[in-house]
Amino acid sequence: MSPARRSRRSASDSAGRKRQRRPRVLVVDDAEGIRTYLENLLGRRGYEIHTAEDGESALEALDTGPELDLVLLDIMMPGMDGIETLRRIRELAPALPVVIVSVIGRAPTIVEAMQLGASDFVSKPFEADELEEILERLLGRDDEAVGEAGGHDSVRRALWSSRAMSEIREVIEQISDTNVTVLIQGESGVGKEIVARAIHEMSTRADGPFVKVNCAALPEDLLESELFGYEKGAFTGAHARKFGKFEVASGGTIFLDEIGEMSPGLQAKLLQVLQDSQFARLGGNREVTVDVRVVCATHRPLLEMVSQNDFREDLYFRLNVVNVQIPPLRERREEISLFVETFISRYSAEYRKPAPVVSDRLMAAFSRYSFPGNVRELENMVKRIVVLEGEESILNELARREAGERGRRSRFHELLAEVEETAGQIPLREVGRRAALEVEREAIDAMLHQTGWNRKKAAKLLGVSYKTLLQKIRECELEAEG
Repeated sequence: MSPARRSRRSASDSAGRKRQRRPRVLVVDDAEGIRTYLENLLGRRGYEIHTAEDGESALEALDTGPELDLVLLDIMMPGMDGIETLRRIRELAPALPVVIVSVIGRAPTIVEAMQLGASDFVSKPFEADELEEILERLLGRDDEAVGEAGGHDSVRRALWSSRAMSEIREVIEQISDTNVTVLIQGESGVGKEIVARAIHEMSTRADGPFVKVNCAALPEDLLESELFGYEKGAFTGAHARKFGKFEVASGGTIFLDEIGEMSPGLQAKLLQVLQDSQFARLGGNREVTVDVRVVCATHRPLLEMVSQNDFREDLYFRLNVVNVQIPPLRERREEISLFVETFISRYSAEYRKPAPVVSDRLMAAFSRYSFPGNVRELENMVKRIVVLEGEESILNELARREAGERGRRSRFHELLAEVEETAGQIPLREVGRRAALEVEREAIDAMLHQTGWNRKKAAKLLGVSYKTLLQKIRECELEAEG
């Protein structure tokens, strides 16, 4: 890269040009299908997309093509892999944001990439909204610049349409002029992040940054450096100082999602930040002072974890100043029709498909279904209806699930009837064992459905080993659908 070209990348010049054009994103992936998908997805959302099929082509595009604002870089590529490509990009353009795209489970590779200066990472398979959120944060785009991406406002309106959620909104309004820490609890997929964003947007910190950190997505050593940053030379590959998410969020709000997954060591450091608003970067001795509001969320029962010594009691009480308990979708059924309408509008536009008309039969099935995956599960169902241009597969799935639920209820009632008929001849221990099995079957089936039968992920969410879950699946006679 020529010195003249490199000098053009000054922050002030870049900021001026970004205001006059769409942000340019280079997608680097050896899979043509991924490149095409991202080109279409991000193109519709207001980005100018360039593509490269390998590391060499990416470096050539960086040197001879138009000025880029961000690189989406796949790790697993033949020839020059993503790590080496990242190392070369950092030599050519140290300030250029690079987002790593990695297969789930390659934690050591992600750690290495972040140490080399990657700005963030997203795991395959990823949700479009997850990727968009990262790009918006790194490129500093506001909602108006997102263009067609902005189905978020309508989703938020749908979320607040029920009485239960309106009451939560009233609580948020009451604390809007304070900096109290908020703990959001509820099942997976109920809308905890939307509530966290509302807390920020309705607060006196609304003009400051909103920074999200998923505590379950990062290994402990990487999560610590992401939260608190590090100094040059803190470890091999730390070639420059890196600011942590707490510093990035100063003046605004940091949202710690899945706080229940945080390790005891990091819990202690987080407690210090909450008490003193100070911490030290990895490899540093100087105390850094920040002005950050902390909002946390979890689907796990933190109070129960405290009693089992799996979560610090002092940290729990520091986090639980204001507790927001979000009810599951099955207790907010008046939202379902508005969510269906919203998701149809969003995904018919995104996939350029005709907007389907949902039948009364399907809406009736939705109204009976328990939605263990909550709003996220409903969204995925509607997305399938739009993509497949029909609702039969969803109707069949709901019918199977309804039959399964009836069968489980029937087995439980049969047990109660048997206990009554035998006048106590069945030992209480056996009654408890069989009743517990039915409850376990219900919980495991719901979690497997929620994770798309990803048994490793389900085991983690249920708090059991993978081997234990496989044994329980056999005992409960559960089988994947389809």
